[in-house]
Amino acid sequence: MDQPSLPAAEEPFTDPEGQSERHQVVMTDERAVRRAVKAAALGNAMEWFDFCIYSYMAATLGHVFFPSSNQTVQLLASFATFAVAFIVRPFGAVVFGTMGDRIGRKKVLALTILLMAFGTFAIGLLPPYAAIGFWAPVLLIFFRLVQGFSTGGEYCGAATFIAEYAPDRRRGHYCSFLELGTLVGYVCGAGVVTALTAVVGTAGMADWGWRIPFLVAGPLGLVGLYLRLRLEETPAFLKLEADSRRAANGTHVERVSATSGFAHIFRHHLPTVVLCIGLVAAYNIVHYMLLSYMPTYLSSELGYSKTYGLVILIVVMICLMLVINPVGRLSDRVGRRSVLMTGMVGFFFLSLPSFLLIGQGGFLAITGGLLLGLSLVCLLGTMPAALPALFPTQVRYGGLAISYNISASSFAGSTPLVATALIGATGNTLVPAYYAMTAALVGMVAVLCMKETARQPLDGSPPAVTSGDGERVPASTSSRRT
Repeated sequence: MDQPSLPAAEEPFTDPEGQSERHQVVMTDERAVRRAVKAAALGNAMEWFDFCIYSYMAATLGHVFFPSSNQTVQLLASFATFAVAFIVRPFGAVVFGTMGDRIGRKKVLALTILLMAFGTFAIGLLPPYAAIGFWAPVLLIFFRLVQGFSTGGEYCGAATFIAEYAPDRRRGHYCSFLELGTLVGYVCGAGVVTALTAVVGTAGMADWGWRIPFLVAGPLGLVGLYLRLRLEETPAFLKLEADSRRAANGTHVERVSATSGFAHIFRHHLPTVVLCIGLVAAYNIVHYMLLSYMPTYLSSELGYSKTYGLVILIVVMICLMLVINPVGRLSDRVGRRSVLMTGMVGFFFLSLPSFLLIGQGGFLAITGGLLLGLSLVCLLGTMPAALPALFPTQVRYGGLAISYNISASSFAGSTPLVATALIGATGNTLVPAYYAMTAALVGMVAVLCMKETARQPLDGSPPAVTSGDGERVPASTSSRRT
């Protein structure tokens, strides 16, 4: 197995005025970058398959795990259980994020996928409310909390992992594979649920078919664990470790302890935390609105069949998969801020027309979904590279995980619940469009406040290149260092 070329090679560099300074360049083998991207993205796909099948079967799970009353109450209870997993995500972020900044990204990512697979698999084994009554929703909530706790360290760890492996000039391209993995997980989850519903019918799904997607998580989790254990640690973290070893000689290196991580990050990086929370709030609201809530919206609010709603979503997501990597490459050329702003503006102006088209059904519904999808893909293809670059190496995993999951806990997980409740209170099926427009306004303000990070080294790290990106570096750094 190829080893990454770390810590960074150090070479004397002479500036144009003849003043010598120390210049560091991280040189990473192209194959190591691709292997890291593949494992992180595939693991993320498995993680999101596990997490998102719940949202695709929210109505069915409401019937299985909650007492009979009326359909709206059961749906709200199911979405509340979906949202409860987000409550614990910040706690998982504190634990896994600060742990990842101390013991390494690789070990924590292996642990998160193992916990996620366990929580999902266990849900597939639970007895229904009709069998054990009160304990059915209690156990469901418990294992949802296990899922949420592990997810607190998953996405941000995977984004950090890819960002720290990727060369500066192509970070947007490589990081976009992370959200490609997310879409693959969504498509597989939707595909499995749709196929099962078509084969066994609604009654069969409520009886036993709902268990199958959850039980699949067991073997998928083992595959993801195997892939991640084969990876080497990131170049940036190995360099941080090397710097820490030199700290005994008088070099100051910022490190965050597991117990003081939360307070340290808020004390020293508060403006960045606030900016990240704003970006993630806008991003996650529109993300969950389209990819998690939409199937239930189509079936419960507009009266479409569950299969029809999932088919529309699958078509939209496949189209997004085709363009997400070009969007990532575009962000490398024109900048993260330009692409992110395009997505936010798109949601602000296109949400209302899109929801009106979705309400018409047929091809117009797909067109409306695609309009929202084109706006969303600007965020999907760019956020995985933009967010890790906000924080320095020493607190990147913890700072991003804590900020991301505070925002996700506050806004993302509650999106289906809030949208359903608002429609119930107002009787207006266009309320989700107004909610997305409000989120887009917040996102536009956040994008205006962020710095451009495309084609630049990560904060706290030297320039990162690979043998294939064509960047000129000092001659003696062009060979691999181990």
